[in-house]
Amino acid sequence: MSQFNEILENARSRGVSKGLSYAGEVTPAEAWTLLQALPSAKLVDVRTHAEWQWVGVVPGAELIEWKSYPSMAINSNFMTQLKAAVDPESVVVFLCRSGARSHDAAALAAQHGFTAAMNILEGFEGDKDAAGHRGNKNGWQAAGLPWTQG
Repeated sequence: MSQFNEILENARSRGVSKGLSYAGEVTPAEAWTLLQALPSAKLVDVRTHAEWQWVGVVPGAELIEWKSYPSMAINSNFMTQLKAAVDPESVVVFLCRSGARSHDAAALAAQHGFTAAMNILEGFEGDKDAAGHRGNKNGWQAAGLPWTQG
């Protein structure tokens, strides 16, 4: 089995075990591998403009807020923006700070016909460490994957 197929199977298995309504969940490293292997795959970062600016971004990511800062109101144009940026037949991996908003975005995308919508576990910054800081314990940053400071 190719590495790509193994990642997709692992993602599906995680999704089935949790009863998810979308294609599955990937680790940050698995997401990066998919993005490198599939030119049509897209990473959609659903954090806020403030997070992109102050925390950082993944180069080449589609930036579509799930909630808008500072009110944290749901972006009523999310699906319109997603459909304009991403082919519903493509592998699309959703990223947020810790994996919660991206879970919701993947579920909504699947409801609207995105057949390979997946959540990136741990998110961009990951869980808090013993000192209460993010970015060190797990997640995209801690995995040493590409990102730039906002």
